[in-house]
Amino acid sequence: MRAIAYERVGPADEVLRLIELPTPEPGPGEVRVRLRCSGVNPSDVKTRGGVRSKELPFPRIVPHSDGAGVIDAVGEGVSPDCVDERVWVWNAAWQRPYGTAAEYVVLPRAQAVPLPGGVDDAVGACLGIPALTAYHAVNCNGGVGGKTVLIAGGAGSVGQYAIQMARYAGASRIITTVSSGEKAAVASSLGADAVVNYRTEPVAQRVLELTDGAGVDRIVEVEFSGNAALDAEVIASGGEIVAYGSDAGQVSIPFFPSIVRNVAIQFFIVYNLTEQDRRRAIAGVTRLLQAGALQHAVAARLPLDRCAEAHSLIERGAVTGNVVLSIGTDDVWQTG
Repeated sequence: MRAIAYERVGPADEVLRLIELPTPEPGPGEVRVRLRCSGVNPSDVKTRGGVRSKELPFPRIVPHSDGAGVIDAVGEGVSPDCVDERVWVWNAAWQRPYGTAAEYVVLPRAQAVPLPGGVDDAVGACLGIPALTAYHAVNCNGGVGGKTVLIAGGAGSVGQYAIQMARYAGASRIITTVSSGEKAAVASSLGADAVVNYRTEPVAQRVLELTDGAGVDRIVEVEFSGNAALDAEVIASGGEIVAYGSDAGQVSIPFFPSIVRNVAIQFFIVYNLTEQDRRRAIAGVTRLLQAGALQHAVAARLPLDRCAEAHSLIERGAVTGNVVLSIGTDDVWQTG
């Protein structure tokens, strides 16, 4: 099979190579998915670039945790009835050497989730990290029903889903931050009640104005290291900061402003959701897909052999939304 792989960390155009690998066979409890699309996430890019570690956990890595395709073979103990089922996959490259940047991937059956009819494969490749992260951030700990929510980075791949999911979860008001007028238009179109441009506006002042000084009940935070001080300024008494990302490993938290307001801070990484939380998030995303309730942002779609370009798009912040690789097709560049 064709696959993209790297054997050392470094720049995408230097370390990512298109190679031939043996087509894997499913073992007990596993399925093999013939992949049609592979989702490229910032975490995939950071891992390949050596942001978190310069040492590889495996001698060779086929990147990307998210993807979509069709089950074409099953291992012992798996019903053959699922063969030909369209699925999306999660955690394909988490603590494993072989992800979805390939023509085939083998996974435990539970990691291949039925993709509702009418949902494009490219969308399926955007669910494992962006959609599940957004769903859990919005709905954990009792959810956001009747609450005012601040979503940091509302035009990002997680942020776009979080705005929509907060709306469907009954948030009373949704505020989001963005970095441009174009991104503000995107966030507004998805249901944000107010959008603050953090490059041109005083964010804390604007958020407090928008909430009559009360602050927000929940913050869905993409960059906790850069926004911890801001979050402490705008969180309401008894509010909650749900942080799923940080550009720095060490974060300074304003302790006194947080403790006097009884602020709760919830950290999570989507790769390590509990089994119960994972089931809840998958079921919730599936319901929204079946209802046609979500808009999806596939900003760029490239063929497998242009994987390095896909990584570069994300590193440069050149797209608003998700980047997807098409596998086994003659797709050309598409945006939208």
